[in-house]
Amino acid sequence: MGHRVSDVGVLDKAVAVLDAVAARPRTLAELLTATGLPRATAHRLAVALEVHGLVRRDPEGRFALGLHLAALGGAAASAFPLAELSGPALEALRDETGESVQLYVRDGDGRRCVASLDSPNELRTIVEVGSVLPLDRGSAGRVLVDPTATGRRGWVESVEERERGVASVSAPVRSPDGAVLAAVSVSGPVGRTSRQPGKRYGDAVLAAAAAIEHATR
Repeated sequence: MGHRVSDVGVLDKAVAVLDAVAARPRTLAELLTATGLPRATAHRLAVALEVHGLVRRDPEGRFALGLHLAALGGAAASAFPLAELSGPALEALRDETGESVQLYVRDGDGRRCVASLDSPNELRTIVEVGSVLPLDRGSAGRVLVDPTATGRRGWVESVEERERGVASVSAPVRSPDGAVLAAVSVSGPVGRTSRQPGKRYGDAVLAAAAAIEHATR
């Protein structure tokens, strides 16, 4: 199945179900294909997870992630010290740029949003705390994958890589030994950010990253 394995088989299988429906809502047949589990096992686990609010049925009857996971993700993210410590810097970045700001950490093969503040503009990008986005698309993903991607500028920009009409600028938050702890980002519609968002927001994102680094010392 390609999933990490513990010594608790039923838990591994339940997590395989969650991972499968995290990618997209699935019918039972699609769930079987995605997990490799026997039909009876997959159905039993999906229904049990539904009882606990970790899985739900969408309007088409497909299995999807449950709303209780959003609460758990929010609680986990809010308990993450870096998210709490970054608050003032992210607020300042949002106020200076007028765009949405996020803080991401690497989580396995993806990047998890651990802090997010929305732009006050009606047209804006929204990333929910707890969301897991790809590493191979978007400026924050590149920062987390390759610490050298920033070059001498110190930041990375992307235009319509992850989502059509959206641009972003990200900079790394580093530990004292230089390891990348997180990526701080500004994102917004291309109509406001332009197709060279780094020129507009690069310095502000760098200042926010420095402020977060200072707060964690």
